[in-house]
Amino acid sequence: MAELRSVNPRALKPNPDNPRKTPVPKEMDQQLAASIKAIGLLQPPVVREIDDELVIRAGDRRRKAAIAAGLKTIDVYVLDGPEDIDPMATMSENLVRVGMNPVDTWRGIDRLEQKGWNEQAIADALALSVRTVNRLKLLGKLHPPMLDLMAKGSMPNDEQLRTIANASLEDQAQVWSALRPKKGVAVNWWDIARALSKPRIPFSAARFDETLAEQFGVIWHDDLFAPAGEDSRYTTNAEAFFGAQEAWMRENLPSNGTVLTISENGSPVLPKGATQIWSKPGEHDRIGHFVDPHSGEIKTITYRPPEPKEPSQGKKGEGSDNTVSGPGDDSKSRPDLTQKGQAMIGDFRTDALHQALREVAIDDTTLVALLALALAASNVSVHTGLDGRDIFRDEIAEPLIEGGVLTSDHDTIRSAARQMLTYTLSCRANMSDSGVAARIAGVTTGADTFLPTMATDEFLKCLSRQALERSASAEGLRVESRVKDTRAGLVARFKDATWHFAGARFALTDEEMTNKITSPGRYVHARAVSSYPTDERDDEALDNETGDPLDPEGEASRDPGVDDEPYPVAAE
Repeated sequence: MAELRSVNPRALKPNPDNPRKTPVPKEMDQQLAASIKAIGLLQPPVVREIDDELVIRAGDRRRKAAIAAGLKTIDVYVLDGPEDIDPMATMSENLVRVGMNPVDTWRGIDRLEQKGWNEQAIADALALSVRTVNRLKLLGKLHPPMLDLMAKGSMPNDEQLRTIANASLEDQAQVWSALRPKKGVAVNWWDIARALSKPRIPFSAARFDETLAEQFGVIWHDDLFAPAGEDSRYTTNAEAFFGAQEAWMRENLPSNGTVLTISENGSPVLPKGATQIWSKPGEHDRIGHFVDPHSGEIKTITYRPPEPKEPSQGKKGEGSDNTVSGPGDDSKSRPDLTQKGQAMIGDFRTDALHQALREVAIDDTTLVALLALALAASNVSVHTGLDGRDIFRDEIAEPLIEGGVLTSDHDTIRSAARQMLTYTLSCRANMSDSGVAARIAGVTTGADTFLPTMATDEFLKCLSRQALERSASAEGLRVESRVKDTRAGLVARFKDATWHFAGARFALTDEEMTNKITSPGRYVHARAVSSYPTDERDDEALDNETGDPLDPEGEASRDPGVDDEPYPVAAE
């Protein structure tokens, strides 16, 4: 029968037969000492009395941690009975342990706070930093169905977990409702993380202070997953951030500074006739300031304004916008506004419109309607992919306007938005190709499910031998010595099913992600590369290996014995 005694931990002798020969990391010993100091020793060490000394059989680390915590006495269990069981008991005590499931740890931290433990107290008791405690607590408050699945072993990778945890609980619930897996199907954490991902602008890019941040509604979030010691604050409210950044820029503009507008591709637009310079600015040179649309930072360029034009030497009164009519003038023949005045009004309206679009609260439905209306504007050119062009952009936009104002009917707006997107986005291999934009739209809308089957002889003839054989192998089909047999096998396998060539899906490949994205938020068009030779023999079948023309029976003219079918070679 074990006896409970209270003893000085320094009087205990270490276990000479301790199976744990490799020391644990120093941080874990420190964590144990901090826990004992904060809440006491919960599990007394097990000892045996040998030659009037108490020798530890289980609990060496607890003894050392108790001494490090400054405890004068601790409780121990003193064993009696035969000693031959001690080696097995010691081994079992060290080996037969089950570490906590990570999800249980996260939930446990959250529960401690609910029980009245503050962050600092939890950090002290577990020898963790307050930042780590906050991160674990954040993980413990993830959407419960997600947590339940993670507890069963389906864990996202670190980057996906970071994205999910930084999203609001409302967004987590909405995305989970849309993307939760069916019974028996593994969850796709990549899709969930992608749906919850939002562009983030770091605090380091901001030039404005807290006053402007509050005025424009910029809310800073702390990325608890970022490395300790760095300012990891960020915001996802790009509209508010750019408004505050531009307000600061205008308030702090130097005497020779100007505010530049930004083109569609994110580049600053110089005044007409001005030229950018890279040398030291002269007396009349200007410094253009602008907010980079990709990073959010305020950047500058130096430019030289155009030389002023000499005034024209025409007749008295000519070339002036301020000509005053004489007594005999016919005032009705003169327009109310000169061309310069019309241009000035255009500038006034544009600046006011842009400021309103940046600063005024606009609901999502109105934004969608305005976007559809903007695509029908006279300064926008679209090469549509619609066959026959049965409808034009102005016809799509017409129902959005009721008596000169924007309609508020949601169904009308939704219909116009869908029609305008259909009119604008295209993946056709011609001048209507929208490039990456159409591909991303296809991924977002799940357009892969509407692709037709590609297991047809007509399409498979467009694949190179290598691509065809890879496709067949991926489906578990035998690769035949003759191309036509491999092709026939693939067609037969999917006679009553749908098969898609991997390279035909909407998702960007790794190579396309590398080659087609020039910088964050900036895309170039991804044009299709023809798989067929482009010489004058476009309609002539070629041999797979040499490119020699084949006769109508599928035999290479260079060698009548070739037993393969004509097959075009893909251009790499």
